[in-house]
Amino acid sequence: MFVRTAGERDLAAVRTLLVETWHATYDTIHGTARVTEITDDWHSIGSLRSRLTRPHSEFLVADDGKRIGGMAFAAATADAKIILVNQIYVHPDLQRRGIGRALLEEIEASFPEAQMLRVEVEEANGGGIAFFRSAGFLPASDDVDPGDDEKLAIRSFEKPLG
Repeated sequence: MFVRTAGERDLAAVRTLLVETWHATYDTIHGTARVTEITDDWHSIGSLRSRLTRPHSEFLVADDGKRIGGMAFAAATADAKIILVNQIYVHPDLQRRGIGRALLEEIEASFPEAQMLRVEVEEANGGGIAFFRSAGFLPASDDVDPGDDEKLAIRSFEKPLG
């Protein structure tokens, strides 16, 4: 897989990737109906399309020429030296093959002035937390944001760049 900037032609495949990945990750936590509700809203084509033109951001896909196996979206915060990794997902069949790491490396390269990467991960997503910890992210605090839903506790992690 090679990492490249996403385009309009990728949106349907990215949506499919996100729906499949979210169901594989969160169905046992939130239930299939709730995950469908979330993906229909957060991962609609319109929502994804808006990311293509968002200023100070990068929308990436991992592509082997036949399928999109991963995606990432990151954007500068109000402080341009802090980049929020909003999304990084790899299809369940392709995880643990370096795709997530390649996406993360491209995010870092896309923001050369950045001093910090920040990510928020649902506390119940042990695989996501393990991935970010292995990539050098450390807990931003001991606090857990309870989120909008008592089942959606969020942990923040940061990685200094240098």
